[in-house]
Amino acid sequence: MSDLRIPNRRGFILGGTAAAGAVTILPYAALADGHALDSFDTPAGALSIAPVSHASFVAQTPAGVIYVDPVGGSDKYGGFPPPDMVLITHEHGDHYDQPTLDGIVVEQTQIVANPAVFAMLPEAMQAKATEMANGDSGGFGDVSIEAIPAYNTTEERLNFHPEGRDNGYVLSFEGFRMYISGDTEDTPEMRALQNIDLAFVCMNLPFTMDARAAASAVAEFKPTYVYPYHFRGRDGGTQDPESFARMVGTDTEVKIAEWYDGDH
Repeated sequence: MSDLRIPNRRGFILGGTAAAGAVTILPYAALADGHALDSFDTPAGALSIAPVSHASFVAQTPAGVIYVDPVGGSDKYGGFPPPDMVLITHEHGDHYDQPTLDGIVVEQTQIVANPAVFAMLPEAMQAKATEMANGDSGGFGDVSIEAIPAYNTTEERLNFHPEGRDNGYVLSFEGFRMYISGDTEDTPEMRALQNIDLAFVCMNLPFTMDARAAASAVAEFKPTYVYPYHFRGRDGGTQDPESFARMVGTDTEVKIAEWYDGDH
């Protein structure tokens, strides 16, 4: 991968060059090491998704290998190629874990994070990172990245994810648009999304939203495919992805994956 570009605040582009040949499309078994994989066709090439746990997944994309909210220790990622990019939505421990980053980030890795997480990174890792605030946009190679506001709207939940702090992201691979919700409720910004091909939508109580609210939002912005993820919470129990799927309707294909040990 060459001509690596990472977004700076307000859409400015930082230049750089990654190692030639850093991105290789690997056989699924080599990439997944036991993780289930789905593959999607994009105008730029194949994109594969491997859920790791809860809110963490690995995407092998035409632009490189992307880790999203990697936590749980570097051993969880031993079967994957090292990341070309790490996306971090916010500071909570099920989305950002510095020891995990210390174990997975390599020379070519670039990090994109919200400003709060950027400020927490060690100085050496900040040199490999770019902060994106709500509404910022930029690029990673040929991939465009938009930072989407992620926040709570219900009065008793406002302290969990205050408006303006945390990010979701939309990544576009030559027109194939992938939305990652992070932790959020069904905000106007989510409902207003357009032309989303693949979405990851959270649902757990009391921290985000229930399956009904998540399904209502998905039925409004109508992605082609959606993964319900982040659906177990220590206080609110499990939001049922099967119930979510029934409520979404027929305009979107629901992908139910193994996000937790013991899922079948």
